[in-house]
Amino acid sequence: MINLRRPNITEQRFPTFHETIQAGDNDLRADQVNREQDTCGDDERLCPLPSPGHALFNCHDVVSDSSATYWMPGSIRSSITMKSEIITIQSVSLAPVASVLASIQSMAKKIKRCGWAGDTSLEYIRYHDEEWGVPVWDDQTQFEFLILEGAQAGLSWSTILAKREGYRKNFAAFDPNKVARFTQKRIDKILTDPGIVRNKLKVNAAVTNAKAFLDVQEEFDGFCNYIWDFVGGKPIQNKRRTMKDVPATTPESDALSKDLKKRGFKFVGSTIIYAHMQAVGMVNDHTVSCFRHKECAALARKKR
Repeated sequence: MINLRRPNITEQRFPTFHETIQAGDNDLRADQVNREQDTCGDDERLCPLPSPGHALFNCHDVVSDSSATYWMPGSIRSSITMKSEIITIQSVSLAPVASVLASIQSMAKKIKRCGWAGDTSLEYIRYHDEEWGVPVWDDQTQFEFLILEGAQAGLSWSTILAKREGYRKNFAAFDPNKVARFTQKRIDKILTDPGIVRNKLKVNAAVTNAKAFLDVQEEFDGFCNYIWDFVGGKPIQNKRRTMKDVPATTPESDALSKDLKKRGFKFVGSTIIYAHMQAVGMVNDHTVSCFRHKECAALARKKR
């Protein structure tokens, strides 16, 4: 399993490296790691590397599997999802950024994930590992996924993920109160931005949905109070063995879709709504072999 952690700077100390460079070898090897000297602070200090041919690596993060441990460059750190604790390390290999990235991608494939996230981009893997299936009890995040899932209709989710920040910028950080007040002039401007899917029907639907969303919030004292009632107030724990076992719709998504349409929502067909339910953790559709299945099940047992 790959692991990434940010050490507790009040407890963890970074190693002193006894470095040797082998002639003709681009790798910088550290034969010994101990817990002496420098404590890494919030200023993101860099580990000094004596060879000018090597990139500087950020001290904060460590990637490890059973056979190797790498200091992570900051540029890669935000793209990887890791877990668990690393306390003792006996040997470290520092390599150029491209080499480290290749190693990370190779190690990432060893983790058991749902089939749709097994051999994709690092951003897609991060989404699977950190967000998909995590119960969402926050109204604004629910609204974000309603916009994104509606935008996905007819497209791949990877396309939407790549444009997520474009949506965040154009749709007021997914604040339904602000989106509901968008004027036609604002909508026309949004439609010129290649950072989103420039579909007039979908963009207009996002504004329409914001207004309907606010109505639901007022009626039920929160959108989450409304939407979670369709699954009895807690996530449905499925035990899918393969992705072929995952349906496109369920009776719950049919009922929710029908009710949303009655309330004036657009782009909320049952297939789109089931995808939304999966994303916000109303159902746990990680396959049983996926490492996130048990983790999301545990999150579901936590109190709101």
